[in-house]
Amino acid sequence: MIQFLIFAILLLVILFFLFRSKKESSGNWIQFYAKGKEVGFTIKDMEQIRRLVSNCNISDPMLIFKSQKQFEKVVRSMVHAVRLSGESNDPQTQIFLSKLFDYYKRIEMAAAESKTRITTSRQISEGQTLRILVPGTGVFSSEVIKNIGNYLTISRPVNSKLTSAMQWHALKISIYFWREDDAGYVFDTEVIDEVFSKGISSLKVEHNDSLFRTQKRKSMRIKFQKPAFLYMVNDAENPHRLETAAGLRCMLEDISETGCAFRVNGQATSGLRLKVQFSLDKVPMCMPATVRSVDYYQETNMSIVHMEADPLPVITRNRILCEVFNLLEEEEDELPFRVIEEETAGKAPEEAQNIPSKQEEAINV
Repeated sequence: MIQFLIFAILLLVILFFLFRSKKESSGNWIQFYAKGKEVGFTIKDMEQIRRLVSNCNISDPMLIFKSQKQFEKVVRSMVHAVRLSGESNDPQTQIFLSKLFDYYKRIEMAAAESKTRITTSRQISEGQTLRILVPGTGVFSSEVIKNIGNYLTISRPVNSKLTSAMQWHALKISIYFWREDDAGYVFDTEVIDEVFSKGISSLKVEHNDSLFRTQKRKSMRIKFQKPAFLYMVNDAENPHRLETAAGLRCMLEDISETGCAFRVNGQATSGLRLKVQFSLDKVPMCMPATVRSVDYYQETNMSIVHMEADPLPVITRNRILCEVFNLLEEEEDELPFRVIEEETAGKAPEEAQNIPSKQEEAINV
């Protein structure tokens, strides 16, 4: 009798824990679907995400909304599945993958923002490029020389369009600057004195502990050293069309799904319509864009060109985001460019030499 009683108690305890475990698991999945809908996924999306979560052996499905690493597992699993299945050209697959990237980018940028943002001019780095606005006069260029003590030391602002000397002492100015991988900032201040610092004609300006943060970055951009070809865009045709002839050689410096920067010989100008063609995962990519700014270095006759991309086809955008989030395998061979160069080598010498001429003329205008 006693043995039967003990057995019955053990059975009740086991059933209790089993029932509670199932109830908690069910509750987690209910919260999972509710959270997914809250952040913008559809029920159909959440069914696919649930399967990915199960394949990744994530114990608590809610973790993917709280942890970058856990959501990365889901995205990486999806990218791997697409590569294995050969469904990379399926539109619905690419749309779903794009939704995953949108949320992944959102949580990555939120985490990065909390780490990189600044709140006071005392945190501005030496060498930071500045734009100085003098009301009623114009905009000047400057940079931070020193940032120690009770004031900020900046190089004497210059404006090539103004020939007369400026009197800066006690002048009220506004300072704007863009922090790489962060955002734009602006603050008002007053010039304390005109001095020489590190042998440079400079200004001492008051600190401001209330910076206004503006123009947050819209995408995640990574350093990206890769050779590419450069072409003029013919907007009368499809600007996303892949070129088969070699263009003007350039070197990509960074990339995101909204644009890129590249280094090229010669001097470029803002407003040009150009496109770069490069390889990702042994697949040729094309990014048509508009030149927004150019940093020209006269001593080397070289330009760093910053371009804002046209809206990209979803498959191109997804492949670029795979690179941004480090989800692609290392390339062993720049196959598309090797093939293009071999084809170019087979042309008549005069024809091959003239291929990049239009691009070179555009860069050196």
